[in-house]
Amino acid sequence: MIRVLLADDQNLVREAFAMLVESAPDMRVVGHAATGREAVAAARAGRADVVIMDIRMPDLDGIEATRLIAADEDLAGVRVLVLTTYDSDEHVLPALRAGASGFLVKDTRPADLLDAIRTVAAGEALLSPGPTARLIARVLRLPEGPPPGGPAPERLAALSERERQVLTLVARGLNNTEIAEALGLSPLTAKTHVSRIMGKLGARDRAQLVIAAYESGLVAPGGTAGLSG
Repeated sequence: MIRVLLADDQNLVREAFAMLVESAPDMRVVGHAATGREAVAAARAGRADVVIMDIRMPDLDGIEATRLIAADEDLAGVRVLVLTTYDSDEHVLPALRAGASGFLVKDTRPADLLDAIRTVAAGEALLSPGPTARLIARVLRLPEGPPPGGPAPERLAALSERERQVLTLVARGLNNTEIAEALGLSPLTAKTHVSRIMGKLGARDRAQLVIAAYESGLVAPGGTAGLSG
């Protein structure tokens, strides 16, 4: 049973999501929160598996609430899905940096929302080839973002050439099976590579791997790096 916490300052939004979540046989709602501080407290009290977190909330916004949840060792298994009104919301990248496992727009189809909850609860990041990668690329083109193609941070020096190839494909939104097919590997080998990259970069999940790939210039905003070898 997947335990879901709903954090949004709009009662109607929470109730609508609650009805949807409770309709799924493998999920239940374990709490509601109208502010960021309530969300953090409810995550600790309700032992949620997944927190659906609105970005704009009073008291403490969703980004800071996500940061507190991700930093709490007792909540290591809790995953956060950020809610945003538009897929161009510039606050989503900071939320991913804070430890969110992905994001959803509020007009997401009901079936897609349930699938997203299951994906994140299983330990994967909600990263498709579309919205999340496009959003990160867009935000990194802003003046305050790192320059495209900038120097890779020292931590990427620890990656092998194969691991850089795998990281590039992760940033493009490919899953382990698709990575395996692209590089002629077995799915298990691809999964092992992803796990090792996470360990070397100190990444919480695939969402943070995507950020590292864009920020390092391994994948350029608006495009993708080529593969070698």
